Amino acid sequence: MTARISRPAKTAMQSGTAKSNRWLLEFDGSAARTIEPLMGWTSSSDTLGQVKLWFDTKEEAIAFATRNGLAYRLEEPKEAKRRPAAYSDNFKHNRIGAWTH
Repeated sequence: MTARISRPAKTAMQSGTAKSNRWLLEFDGSAARTIEPLMGWTSSSDTLGQVKLWFDTKEEAIAFATRNGLAYRLEEPKEAKRRPAAYSDNFKHNRIGAWTH
């Protein structure tokens, strides 16, 4: 069983960076999911797929995995390349780009 250590990206509903600075250790699924014939729900006999452990730093997550003898895969986060923009920038007199409205 392999554990994955990553820092999840913020959701589309988040405007700030809350809860996106912590590191997550979760296990890859080892058992295949099956479809229950009566209700159509998917299930698995693998209960470690439900375990999520949060850490403040990457080093804490790696130390936990090595201390418990877990094989892990580290996924470095991709930093967003955004420029901060203000609403007032839409009305600047030296604005680059065509005025559309």
